Amino acid sequence: MCLVLFRYIRPKREFVYCLPRSVCLKCRQIFFAETRTRKNSAHSNDQVTTLREGLVPRFRIGFLAAILLSLAFHASLMGPWWGKPKPPEKEPIQVRLEVKPDIVVKPPPPKPWKKAPPEPAKPRSVPDTPPPPTPEKVLASMAAPLAPTAEEWKIASTYTLKNSKRYRYNWGQQVRSMMGTAVEGPGQGVVRFRIEIAPDGKIARVEELWSTSELASKLAWKAIQNMPPLPPTPTGKPLVFEQTISFLPYETGWPPSYKLDCLPEPEAFKNPYAWNGSSPPSYTPPGHRPPPPEGCPPDSTADTIEEEERELKRQVDQWRWGR
Repeated sequence: MCLVLFRYIRPKREFVYCLPRSVCLKCRQIFFAETRTRKNSAHSNDQVTTLREGLVPRFRIGFLAAILLSLAFHASLMGPWWGKPKPPEKEPIQVRLEVKPDIVVKPPPPKPWKKAPPEPAKPRSVPDTPPPPTPEKVLASMAAPLAPTAEEWKIASTYTLKNSKRYRYNWGQQVRSMMGTAVEGPGQGVVRFRIEIAPDGKIARVEELWSTSELASKLAWKAIQNMPPLPPTPTGKPLVFEQTISFLPYETGWPPSYKLDCLPEPEAFKNPYAWNGSSPPSYTPPGHRPPPPEGCPPDSTADTIEEEERELKRQVDQWRWGR
């Protein structure tokens, strides 16, 4: 700091007598020596030169010593890298690929095949009697049911319930009884007709709706054309109905139940909340079946043991269970 102060002040010739206390003694001497009169310049120059010569070498020696110490310290740290030997250079690995030719090993020639000598035929004993013929499959069949009797037709001609239910059933049984035996095979099937019978019992119109067998349809039409005269209808009006004729080897139709035929038909459904928009709205509860008349069910359809037995037998014949 003393050296910098001395060089800064000397060129400008600014002589300031108030110096800080941190300036060393020699700097003070140099400074005050220059502030003297120019008359004594020769003497002062000699004195300044003498002071400089004693001060500058001291700074140069310290700076050089610091540089030398720094270089020596760094050189000591770099010693291990200077003395580290270089790794030996590895020789490059050389790989040579050689394709070996495929060696085809020929299989040994097959041994000559020798045909085995045929075995001598063993004598077979032939039976004196020929074997019995294989029995052929017995096709299922069912004979035609009996035609309705005169008594059954008499009851049917007076039965008006359920659109002359007895009359309609007897008509179907009469047609089926004239079609013959139904045999298992392509000839079996079902035919459905729409029939209209005049009040005097004559057939007015017959229409075939559908059929599953040509043979069944043909036999049914033939039976209808050859039907005997029928009694008049129970209501004295034309009777229109649909009837299905079964030409099958396991069922011919069965008699319907007449137990609840005497019950009146339920009333047609009417919306109880319907309103015409003009009259005050009202709620009408839905109607039920009217009360049955006296003597319902009739005596001809009373629950008897014989009737239950017939119904059970019909189910056994239809479904073949219990055998």
